[in-house]
This record gives sequence, C-alpha cells and structure tokens, in this order.
Amino acid sequence: MAQSAALLAQSETEGPDALSRDDPKLGLRAWLRLFGCSTLIENEIRKRLREEFDFTLPRFDLLAQLDKAEDGLVLGEASRRLMVSAGNITAITEGLLKTGYIVRDPDPNDKRVQRIRMTHAGRAAFKVMASAHADWINELFSALSAEEITALDRTLTKLKHGLQARLEK
Repeated sequence: MAQSAALLAQSETEGPDALSRDDPKLGLRAWLRLFGCSTLIENEIRKRLREEFDFTLPRFDLLAQLDKAEDGLVLGEASRRLMVSAGNITAITEGLLKTGYIVRDPDPNDKRVQRIRMTHAGRAAFKVMASAHADWINELFSALSAEEITALDRTLTKLKHGLQARLEK
C-alpha cells in the first residue's frame, strides 16, 4: 500500500501529461486516481446524507433500487444489486423498516421469500434526498466542464464493458 500511495503522489505531481502508454504503471496510476476520486466523493455524500437527513448511504442506495422496482425486490435481489452480503441487506432493511420507509411482505409467488417495497413516506423522503444527492454530485463535479464529464462518462463506460467482458470469461 505504501508503494501505491507513493505512485499516487508521484502521478499527482507529474500530472497526466507525464504518463505514457509504455509506462508499466500507467494502469495503476489511473486506478489510484479513480479510487481516490471515488473515495472523496463517497465520503462527502455519506457526510451530507448524515448531516442533512440523518440517513446512511446504504439506506439511500437501497431506496434508490426500490425506487426503480415497482413491485419491490426480494431480499436476495436487493443484496445482489447493492453488492452486499445477505447479513448486510438484512441490517439495512431492518433500519428502513423502523423509519416506515419500506415494508416487508411474503412474496405472493413464494411465501418463503421476503419482498420489500417503498411506502408513500419512503417515496416522499427519497424524492427529497435524491434531488439533494443529484445537486451534490453536480457540485462535486464542478471542476470539470460538461464536455469533460461526458468524455469521462464515455471512458468509464468503455472501461466497465471491457472489465465485464474480461471477467465474465
């Protein structure tokens, strides 16, 4: 990890023009920048959700998934979408049940399976939080122009598709 931190510090002082495709550490430098930016953004979003809404990022993320699922989600699907363990999804779900933002019912097709869905109160609260979240993200990306954000989005989409193709083999 110390070597990674040293490479990150070096890449930040040298800037992107110092990077060459022939550099064996090019991918590592890019990964460290990507990871560093992601961590800074995630930490700021966590802080703002906590300070402004007394809410956690995992709870917000689960509400975001439920907002897209009209019929709700079975717990296993929620776990897969959030990329967390079954134990984690249970803890997140329990917290949201206490707020009244979600309900949990047996799946109508399989009574052994639990399905969660947002309540009206949950939808109303999520709408307010999601609007603030979008504003925060735009603010945090304000160092980039619209064209740069579009190019970054395209590049990251290409990287994601390449990773998925490579890792699904």
